Amino acid sequence: MAIRILRDFTKRMFSLFFQKQREIKLGFYGPPNAGKTSLANRICKDWTGEEIGTVSNIPHETRHVQFKEEVEIKYKEKTLKFKLIDTPGIATKIDYEDFVKLKMNKKQAQKRAKEATQGIVEAIKWLDDMDAVIIVLDATENPYSQVNLTIVGNLVARKIPVLIIANKIDLRKADIKRIEAAFPDFDVIGISAKFGKNMDEFYESVFKLAKKAR
Repeated sequence: MAIRILRDFTKRMFSLFFQKQREIKLGFYGPPNAGKTSLANRICKDWTGEEIGTVSNIPHETRHVQFKEEVEIKYKEKTLKFKLIDTPGIATKIDYEDFVKLKMNKKQAQKRAKEATQGIVEAIKWLDDMDAVIIVLDATENPYSQVNLTIVGNLVARKIPVLIIANKIDLRKADIKRIEAAFPDFDVIGISAKFGKNMDEFYESVFKLAKKAR
């Protein structure tokens, strides 16, 4: 009897230990060109020395879900390990002619539009695997867009913890208060992923988000 009780206790302790040590699946979502990959690169470069993807001024540079395992960050003597998942930009409409206007030839533009559409479907499918999500928004753009509302609505429906990032605060037109007003029920952190501005507050918020992760 005593041996069985000891064995059960040991199993529970091991279970709790590995549960606490598990890798949190942290997804990066948002509209195209908001800076998701720039932020993912910043984090990976800070803590692993490697970037995760390529950035471009042309929308939908990221057209497939990309991730990096076992990213470990430290903040104020705390350590957090997670799987960083960078997703393609979410859009309600993709027209190859928009890429033609950016000086792509028709064949390239059609290919990019097709891959971008497939990437959006893939990103939405990955939502069910997320423990927590960081929504990256361009602080110079109008936050009251159908895309942003759709992303937030999907996350709320799935009860996934959310942190909203107002990126590009280095730009003159950046307006964090407008994003805070648009999403009053969520924490909003202003950063510049490009220049690494306000990353300490960002990392602190990531630790808070991780506590809410399922």
